[in-house]
Amino acid sequence: MKKMPIVALIGQTNAGKSSILNRMARKNIAIVAREEGTTRDNVVTTIDDSFVLIDTAGLKAPSDEFEASIQNQIEDAIEVADIILVTLDSTKYFNHYDKKIAKDALRSGKTVFLVLNKCDLGESLPITEFRALGIAPEQTFYVSATTGQGINELKEEILAFVSCSGARPVGPSPRAAALQTPLRQDTNATSSIKVALIGRPNVGKSSLFNSLGKKQQAIVSSKQGTTRDINRVTVKFKGQEIEILDTAGLRKPGKREVGIEKFSAIRTLAAIEESDICALLVDATEPHSKLDQALAGQIVEAGKGIVVVLTKSDLVKDTDHILDELERDFNFIPYAPVLITSSETGKNVTQLFELVTKINMARKTEIKTSELNKILNEAVISHPPAGLKNTHPKPKYIVQTDTCPPWFVIHGHELELLHWSWKRFLERKIREKYPFVGTPIMFSFRNEK
Repeated sequence: MKKMPIVALIGQTNAGKSSILNRMARKNIAIVAREEGTTRDNVVTTIDDSFVLIDTAGLKAPSDEFEASIQNQIEDAIEVADIILVTLDSTKYFNHYDKKIAKDALRSGKTVFLVLNKCDLGESLPITEFRALGIAPEQTFYVSATTGQGINELKEEILAFVSCSGARPVGPSPRAAALQTPLRQDTNATSSIKVALIGRPNVGKSSLFNSLGKKQQAIVSSKQGTTRDINRVTVKFKGQEIEILDTAGLRKPGKREVGIEKFSAIRTLAAIEESDICALLVDATEPHSKLDQALAGQIVEAGKGIVVVLTKSDLVKDTDHILDELERDFNFIPYAPVLITSSETGKNVTQLFELVTKINMARKTEIKTSELNKILNEAVISHPPAGLKNTHPKPKYIVQTDTCPPWFVIHGHELELLHWSWKRFLERKIREKYPFVGTPIMFSFRNEK
């Protein structure tokens, strides 16, 4: 499984980075204002299910501790990104701050694009004025976040580097062929199973990571937020390589500190996208929260395998009531197995490997079309689908088009009016014969005409 690339917009204040993000995302995510320094934090969004786009705070002189933390964010953005978009106002000559941004970006060895915004104003300087920044002309784009001019061309060049299935254009564009720095590739994508440990701070991820790897590669501390990056260890289980990714804990967005913890959240998002299976850790000593449910939703939305790991079970006398609460609050993922563990005593820790291999097999399951249509016909007969506004949608046949996650396409008439409850009913019917343990399954509905 290849990781979803991270693209970072960096540059001085009022260069239009937030407007570019909004234009690419086709909605207002970042706050846009005329005043410099409006973006005091980073904004993250996923573009076309193909790459993660970060809008960082504009570069300003670090006159105080708060401004210095903003500079740290930009440095972290350069570190974590796969593609860097150095953003300037095309109507102004660059200064030493712009020069420093471009220099740091190029020094990172990542793919760097120069994005010259506000080209709609008719006062843009010629490209020769920006050559001293060291970014090649074929990697330079004139855009207008206001009118959308050049945005699609920029997005196409980013997509040329995107390794997500179905998102990459057919064949490289002339610009893409000229670029020399390729996106980092996952060399173990076909051989190892990647498992990300996801959860709130201090839930026991690093302790479990150390227990699984049998070595102290991560710092174990009672202080929340100790792990700020993605630590990795690869182990072998019954001849199968399993790579464990230990991520930083996530607080609710309003409680995240400015600076490195925000980029820990980005790395966690990247870890979910990179992984095949996510182990969602829930602390047995604390009531689980809506954030746990939100994390589970993100994992499912990304199409990853999921297993709920109840940690610190040695600190509670009875886990039955906790399991009842988990069953109630995570009823939207009834297929996710629950594993009760204790890193302190080693209880059930190695069983995670068993579950991971089982889920990995489920994610690769392919069902014959004849079997699928038998299930579909039985579902239609036992519970004829009803639609909205007294309509009667008619599912005709079903095929599986993909694995990891399993994806099913239903063809028929007026399927856009199919009620969500019948879709859930069809999923239950499929899972009765093919459980797909720990595996979300996806559906698409297509009208024949």
